[in-house]
Amino acid sequence: MDLVRHLYYFTVVAEERHFGNAAIRLGMAQPPLSQRIKRLEQELGVRLFDRSSRQVRLTEAGLLLLGEAREIVARVDRLKELVRHGATGALRAGVPPDLGAAVIAALVAGFRETNPDVRLTFSELWTADQVGALAEGTIDVGIVRHPVTAPGVYFGETLVQTPGVLLPENDPLAAGSAVHLADLAGRELLLFPRDGEPGLYAETVTECRRHGFVPAEIHHGITLGLVVAGSAVALGAPVGMPGVRWRPLLGSPLAWRASTAWRVPTPEVTGFAEVAARILRENAGMTEEGMAPARRVRPRPATGFLT
Repeated sequence: MDLVRHLYYFTVVAEERHFGNAAIRLGMAQPPLSQRIKRLEQELGVRLFDRSSRQVRLTEAGLLLLGEAREIVARVDRLKELVRHGATGALRAGVPPDLGAAVIAALVAGFRETNPDVRLTFSELWTADQVGALAEGTIDVGIVRHPVTAPGVYFGETLVQTPGVLLPENDPLAAGSAVHLADLAGRELLLFPRDGEPGLYAETVTECRRHGFVPAEIHHGITLGLVVAGSAVALGAPVGMPGVRWRPLLGSPLAWRASTAWRVPTPEVTGFAEVAARILRENAGMTEEGMAPARRVRPRPATGFLT
């Protein structure tokens, strides 16, 4: 019996408290999962779950095993990562597709300073895809946006970006110093894809509506052509792009939270998380959660989100 795999199945069932939900999360049918749990119980000589009620509950033996099982699974995952990194000398990072080129360059330079022998590669993935890639092991670390639910994933320092509005340069609101969300009523909005950032998308649309901005239509994308053409407005950081003007939002009604995310804390992963937090503060106008936003954000070409 593959004890580590069976222990992993056990931890998932224990977290879900439901064999059907656990099977969906594991990408397998329920009967084989139930058989594997029974096999584990036979191997250990104890009953791990109480199946007599509607809800699956851990027995006393199951509760005792859960902490140990998680530690064993995590140690085996870490061992695999350490061996793989030692063989490849590479760290695979996921980043949002709208993270600016200047931020990417700063990440590479900052990581290279402390890890000169590790090759850093990037995959442009929205948060939902990064969560899947972390689970599948196709990336080692990512930069994700919150809120996000990802069992088994650890998060680094949470940083907050206070987005403003990106307007066509000839828009009357572009002549002012700040814009209230309600002033955008009736305009079309350019926003990141709902499927890629489901949590933040829902939060952003809800806050816009709560503050009086109900977009006439929402376009999904990251290029600002619609803004330049005067067809829509966008939300994000300042950009140095002809035909576009950035203005802060009165009252800072929106707060976009982001952090690094990983499953196995290798030295390379934790090193990247530290560098990424610093780079996002310095280059993307982000602050630590709970702190007041920076008073002044210098516009730079492609330095923030939604560029």
